[in-house]
Amino acid sequence: MIRRTIESQLKALEGKYPVLSLTGPRQSGKTTLVKSVFPDYHYTNLESVDIRLFATEDPRGFLQAFGDRLIIDEAQHIPELFSYIQVLVDADPKKRFILTGSQNFLLLERISQSLAGRVALFYLLPFSIEELYEGGLTPVNYTTYLINGGYPPIYDKALDPSVWLQNYITTYIERDVRTLLNVINLTDFQRFVGMCAGRIGQLINFNSIATELSVSYHTVQSWLSILEASFITFRLLPYHSNYNKRLVKSSKLYFNDTGLACALLGIRNEEQLMTHYLKGGLFENMVISELRKYHLNHNTMGHLYFWRDSNGNEVDCITEIGASVRAIEIKAGSTVHPDFFKPLLWFRQLSGISDAYLVYGGDESYHRSGVELLSWKQGYFAVRG
Repeated sequence: MIRRTIESQLKALEGKYPVLSLTGPRQSGKTTLVKSVFPDYHYTNLESVDIRLFATEDPRGFLQAFGDRLIIDEAQHIPELFSYIQVLVDADPKKRFILTGSQNFLLLERISQSLAGRVALFYLLPFSIEELYEGGLTPVNYTTYLINGGYPPIYDKALDPSVWLQNYITTYIERDVRTLLNVINLTDFQRFVGMCAGRIGQLINFNSIATELSVSYHTVQSWLSILEASFITFRLLPYHSNYNKRLVKSSKLYFNDTGLACALLGIRNEEQLMTHYLKGGLFENMVISELRKYHLNHNTMGHLYFWRDSNGNEVDCITEIGASVRAIEIKAGSTVHPDFFKPLLWFRQLSGISDAYLVYGGDESYHRSGVELLSWKQGYFAVRG
């Protein structure tokens, strides 16, 4: 089993908080992780009809029935439990609960109301390159990783990524979307998900998507919130410092897993990827999602942004951890061209930020033109902190 990086963070805060919350997409390995890290906890799953009925009809009895240490999987199914958990942990310091869920906004909404100050929040995304590296499974090239993605079953069971990911998409749309929101036309929603994959790395334009789908602006906003709540997509916000420039205000759209995006785009092999118009966007998505995974897995409280002004000048990613700010440009090419450095050199002169990195599709890392040139295999290490 590939060791998850976040494991050490979970162990460090268990006992310091009476409640730990671990959320993430379905099949990201949450259940496997908490069972292996906390074997002395009793495990329950609210997707079981009998267990859910017990917890619904007798919440106090349910929470008391399994001892002082309890894992509640898919806890978002009965958010009313959180209020009862609050009472229990306040009354008895020996009580410990671990809550997992695959629907972020439902869980966090109730947690913020009932368990503020009592819960440590964690997020588990699919395998990162760092985790695959530590497990001896580093992809030979980035194209393989782009297509396969990082969902654990693909690696643990040696499954065909294209088949597994298509089944994942179908199950997600037919099951979770119905639960998260009353989507009447699932076909339109599936078209919407595919359109999002086709807009990776682009500014989100709700009106354009709504017009193309013949739905309302608010419907598109609601549907995107579903993708974000279930950890399919995320937004990259524009950097707040203006440096005396007019900046764009829209966010950019990315997927948490490039394998899922490739499946939605119909990309099933490297030959198709190499000639696809979104090859560069998918590579950019990979690097940014790897940085995001790093910060979540190591609990660094880092923030990721992009920077673009009204004239189209842009830096792909800005990382901010406290007072440390770093500019990162991302290029899929394996051969470095002088033009790759222009955005970073221009931005450094404008902003005064000295830490500049170029993550590219090659295998070698070195210093050039005042910029740290980083291979895709180690870029997440060098720009993490």
